[in-house]
Amino acid sequence: MNTDDTRRPATVPVDIATDELDDDVLARRLATDAGKLLLRIREEVGFAAPATLRDAGDARSHQLLTRALTRHRPQDAVLSEEGVDDPARLSAERVWIVDPLDGTREFAEPGRTDWAVHVALWRAGELIAGAVALPALNVTLSGGGDQPARPAAARPPRIVASRTRAPRLVEEVAEALGASVVPMGSAGAKAAAVIRGQAEIYLHAGGQYEWDSAAPVAVARATGLHTSRLDGTPLRYNQPDPSLPDLVICDATLAPAVLAAIRAADSQR
Repeated sequence: MNTDDTRRPATVPVDIATDELDDDVLARRLATDAGKLLLRIREEVGFAAPATLRDAGDARSHQLLTRALTRHRPQDAVLSEEGVDDPARLSAERVWIVDPLDGTREFAEPGRTDWAVHVALWRAGELIAGAVALPALNVTLSGGGDQPARPAAARPPRIVASRTRAPRLVEEVAEALGASVVPMGSAGAKAAAVIRGQAEIYLHAGGQYEWDSAAPVAVARATGLHTSRLDGTPLRYNQPDPSLPDLVICDATLAPAVLAAIRAADSQR
């Protein structure tokens, strides 16, 4: 069976041999399978018409994920970037928060690997499972199981930031910490760089939604990283307004200095 073909019947969108999957395993499998589909879409559609490629990736990955969740978790609600927001999720105990294609710009550019698929599960106020697939790197990070040890934080630290619209705050915090700035594509790719020890800090202040950060935050927390809003308050999910505009993911040992640098930068405005 082709595991990621959304043209197959809705009852078998994902090649999973048993329905007895725990949430972490399911999140990882769905993110991975959606990533396989996206790689095939890149090959089928090509890069000559980027808008067409982006639209196909968004729509078909969303379809795969929602079909699979309907099959394997029919009682759960879903909040997807590409779906219609159903207010019923606000009274649901369990909500899957997914971004079928994080980094559509990078997905539609030949050779770029900094795009991702996000699958997270929220239950009764907390993120309890999550997976971030980096399909072009053949990597899926998840919050389940034993986590590999992260390398010690580099000195000076590295901050990953948007390659197209990095906020002024990143430059200010980098200057305060003596950090270098590493431009990168999608939110998932930037968070993954910190999770994998390729950077120490990810700051975002330019506006995001719950699906942009839920899975990366779930995985980051499982690996012992600090996660919060820019002011240090908790990130809250499954809210009536899914806007969640700012984010910090960083090595826990650097969190006090990072948050202090953010406060100092804000006080000077």
